[in-house]
Amino acid sequence: MLGAVLAGCGGGAGAPDAGREAARMGTPAAPGSASATASAPAAGSPAAAPQAGAPAKPPTMAPGPGGLTPVFERAKQQTDKTVALTFDADMTSDQGPRAEGGEHFDNPALISTLRTLKVPSTIFMTGRWAEEYPDQAKSIGTDPNFEIANHSYSHHAFKSPCYGLPALDAAAARADVDRAFAAFRQAGAVNTVPYFRFPGGCYDDQALRVLSTAKVTAVQWDVVSGDAFAKDPAAVAEQVLAGVKPGSVVVMHCTRSAAPVTEEAVQQIVPELRKRGYRFVKVSELIGK
Repeated sequence: MLGAVLAGCGGGAGAPDAGREAARMGTPAAPGSASATASAPAAGSPAAAPQAGAPAKPPTMAPGPGGLTPVFERAKQQTDKTVALTFDADMTSDQGPRAEGGEHFDNPALISTLRTLKVPSTIFMTGRWAEEYPDQAKSIGTDPNFEIANHSYSHHAFKSPCYGLPALDAAAARADVDRAFAAFRQAGAVNTVPYFRFPGGCYDDQALRVLSTAKVTAVQWDVVSGDAFAKDPAAVAEQVLAGVKPGSVVVMHCTRSAAPVTEEAVQQIVPELRKRGYRFVKVSELIGK
């Protein structure tokens, strides 16, 4: 199962249909505009009130045609040499026994390295991961260096087929999003943002409709790191360095057992991109451009 999980996270979901392509064309909602009102977090959502270390109102994109959830992949402002490193903290709802048996779905060394290197990052966390590692979720979610975004509760698919992941129906998928945000709150994470990454990166118009009432922006990526099950950190670093462009979003993983060389790759990626003049930002800064 975890193989399907991580293979999906960096694999993309095929060519978009017309609705999905239109949803991608949304623009950041300006504060105080009608679009901003439409895409503002609902009352009681993780971004409804200012939180320490996080933007008071994290920027979101205006809904697409027919109210479809907007999809962000890369900053439209493509001359500023900024890049967002994002890390999927994957754990499916049924992997508790494997964690009890000693399998590590976390990666404390990676988080420590990001702090040491002072790399602002966005962690796309599943609710199940937050429940398994509440102390780490709180530590990440109260550190201004990071923001926590929603990667579902169960890491089950919102569209089928999707790399062998079990599929959720519409009602279960919508509830899954809320359950993840609730798990973050329960862990004490406050630096949460109204962004969502589909498990496996798989979505269609129906999934975007299901998500529309959550008032989130769906965040994909334009650079696949290839860190899932990789054995050579230099190869991962090379793939990232070859793909990054101004405004890029890089997808990586915060799952020690199935992405064991990510931390070493980051140690190579960060200084090289800085040498090339890049500045690391969270996804919220890219969306706000």
